[in-house]
Amino acid sequence: MPNPRLLLSRVGFFSNPRLLPWDTAKPPDLSQSFLGRAHEGNFTGVIVTKHPRQHKYQKKQRHFISLHDSWQERLADVVTPLWRLSYEEQLKVKFEAQKKIVQTLESYLQVLHGVSGTVAAPHSEGLHCHLHPIIPSYYEVFLRQSSVEPCLLFHEGGHWRELTVRTNSQGHTMAIITFHPQGLSQEELCAQKVTLKDFFTQGPGAVCELTSLYFQESTMTRCSHQQSPYQLLFGEPHIFEDLLGLKIRISPDAFFQINTAGAELLYQTIGELSGVNSNSILLDICCGTGVIGLSLAQCASQVLGVELVEQAVDDARWTAAFNGVTNCEFHAGRAEKILPQLLRSQKDEKLIVAVVNPARAGLHHQVVQAIRNCGAIRTLVFVSCKPHGESMRNFIELCCPPNSAKKLLGEPFVLRQAVPVDLFPHTPHCELVLLFTR
Repeated sequence: MPNPRLLLSRVGFFSNPRLLPWDTAKPPDLSQSFLGRAHEGNFTGVIVTKHPRQHKYQKKQRHFISLHDSWQERLADVVTPLWRLSYEEQLKVKFEAQKKIVQTLESYLQVLHGVSGTVAAPHSEGLHCHLHPIIPSYYEVFLRQSSVEPCLLFHEGGHWRELTVRTNSQGHTMAIITFHPQGLSQEELCAQKVTLKDFFTQGPGAVCELTSLYFQESTMTRCSHQQSPYQLLFGEPHIFEDLLGLKIRISPDAFFQINTAGAELLYQTIGELSGVNSNSILLDICCGTGVIGLSLAQCASQVLGVELVEQAVDDARWTAAFNGVTNCEFHAGRAEKILPQLLRSQKDEKLIVAVVNPARAGLHHQVVQAIRNCGAIRTLVFVSCKPHGESMRNFIELCCPPNSAKKLLGEPFVLRQAVPVDLFPHTPHCELVLLFTR
């Protein structure tokens, strides 16, 4: 199956690196954070920490799509539909969307229990998210001179597919290019890899100064390293990021938030809501590279991480060893298979604080069952990038009365707080952090 945890910075093809509308018409307060505050379960305001830039943005923003717009603007309207708004206006749009989601959840919970939660938000530092127009620009140059065609639809043929760019705060850059082999022989595949490598090391693409260049053959929309290995054509096998005092190793197949400044705020918020202490075990489900657990390890008696992607687990173990964190264990595999056995192995005298950060599809039902039926878990922090989707079903199953038909036998959770955090400027998306206790 495709890796459901892979969240990377996707970049389109542009012919001029400075023609992107968010480069030429960037709102003045891009470096801001979005957080909501509410009482008795209802949002009542927005806290915004502004970091004004030196030059004020004078041009009046437009709020419509015109056929006379450039193709760059039309593309931006699809990929980053809020880019025409000031960042403060973007926050208002996101605020209203999150407000409706929480109100919908509250209506379900009130039917179940007649209770509602409280939503609060901490102050924060500014956020920013860098784009990388130069690399896709040169990838387009490469595609135009390649002897084989790009692949848009599998059944129509073609080979060159996605370009994924990952970077860190030091400017190191990993590029991952996906290639559909179609009917090419191994000799022909090797020739294409050599051509690609030469372009980015000795040819025009050398100006990109890539830290790593990976190549993956794939006949599927998305596949993991285990299904089709990432092949390092040149450079370093990993990039590293400094976050919350830790040096984090990141592999091409590992999940890592694309906005580092925003991720720090997100993880700090999780830590504050969790209340983890030396008398509790932190259970980090869908842990990715293990950053949440590692950043809170000094507060907990033990950290247990569960992650599907093996490369991410290897990264988490390396990061723990490099940073001298000795009270963490990371387990590779499907959470619905590992978690029940892992919980049964824990001693009853230790309370467990669980943190879950699943993909958009939410948690597997068996994971919800395991959490719900483990009496030692009294606190649950749920991080959702799509709370209005399948995660809503997870929330309801965590909070509903005991249901033997669904094997939800444990005491129900109660929603206490919800904090939205914006990691994705110019888009309608943000992360919603929910605190459940029982």
